[in-house]
Amino acid sequence: MITVALASSVAGARSEAGYSPAVLAAVAVRAAAAVPGVRRVEPGVAGLVASVGRLVRQRAKGLTPAAAEGTRVWVAGSHVCVEVGVAVAGQAIAVGNAVRAAVAAELAEATGVTAVVTVSVLDIELPG
Repeated sequence: MITVALASSVAGARSEAGYSPAVLAAVAVRAAAAVPGVRRVEPGVAGLVASVGRLVRQRAKGLTPAAAEGTRVWVAGSHVCVEVGVAVAGQAIAVGNAVRAAVAAELAEATGVTAVVTVSVLDIELPG
């Protein structure tokens, strides 16, 4: 797994395009889940802790959170880094590369944000 440390995912941080990390994460999850060969987008241990905290904060505000589990987003000015964890079936490298391309393209199209995308394959389902 590659760790990117540009900036922390701080509450209130926004990309220069005006999007919060939670919005960017939701776009990334939707794009990753649509890639053929992705069985699910799933958080690692750090992602589980972060998603519970985000869920509690959003529920306390009366918000219905968009699916963002399985992603982590860092924003520093015009720089955005997205980490996506997926479970795949099939060729892990090919599916991982397709996820990276799909997430970057969807973020650019939906928000105008150019992001560095890192994909971690957390599980590979074998046929049988």
